[in-house]
Amino acid sequence: MNSMQDRLIDLHTHTTTSDGSFTPAELVALASKLGLSAVAITDHDTISGYPEACKAAENTGVEVIPGLEISTRYHSAVHILGYYVNINNQALLSELSWIVWERDQRNERIRALMREDGLPVDYSGMKTRFGDVVGRPHFARLLVEYGLAVDVRDAFRRYLERGQRYFQARTFLSIERSVEIIALSGGIPVLAHPFQYRLDEPELRELIEYCMQHGLRGIECLYSGYTEEQSLYLKHLASEYGLLVTGGSDFHGSAKPHIQLGCGTGDLAVPYALLEGLKEEQNKKSLKK
Repeated sequence: MNSMQDRLIDLHTHTTTSDGSFTPAELVALASKLGLSAVAITDHDTISGYPEACKAAENTGVEVIPGLEISTRYHSAVHILGYYVNINNQALLSELSWIVWERDQRNERIRALMREDGLPVDYSGMKTRFGDVVGRPHFARLLVEYGLAVDVRDAFRRYLERGQRYFQARTFLSIERSVEIIALSGGIPVLAHPFQYRLDEPELRELIEYCMQHGLRGIECLYSGYTEEQSLYLKHLASEYGLLVTGGSDFHGSAKPHIQLGCGTGDLAVPYALLEGLKEEQNKKSLKK
């Protein structure tokens, strides 16, 4: 058995319950095959994949952490990860239901535009095929199937990004509410992939400090494509602010084929010690109740 120092994990993964191509059970099976000690299921705006993943993990030796990733609005789009959320918390479930409803409204507008162009999009059929959390990646997959794009990235670039024919804006949950609702549901809020927001250092510090006012407890410092220097910089910020360090691949399966579970773009290695940090934080929260 590997020592604690050698054990690797992945704290940022997506399944078919949002925009990944692996079912929760398939993702756990892959994690087991790769020798990962733990994975967090962090689907977009839903926790519905956790029970299936948890059941699939029985007798595999893979720990499954209940989580999610909430898309929020700050000055621009920002994502907040939540770990060890209570999947039965009614306040959290209510907020997630609103997010799904709001996304459905946006999706119906996209569907209408595509049907105007003669594309036979059946939204109820999409939900049957892709699950309750349907988003732009699923429309992108349809565009590929219709022969209008070579892959999902091409479909976004040509049709679904801002300024393109099928782009429709969404109303996001505020960043402060997203952080708060994760914390109130018993979870640990973490700022996802900070460099994706293209902020300079003062702006990034402003974002972190603002989120901390509402309960932020960690920063995702290890992430697919981040250089060692970038990760060290984020770890320094986490240490300075007294925040936890987390890491994950952002695995989506075939939707992001360049990112592999556990190793990201090839050189990602998230140590089990980071999960121990989350567990210690969770224990502290339990003692305060």
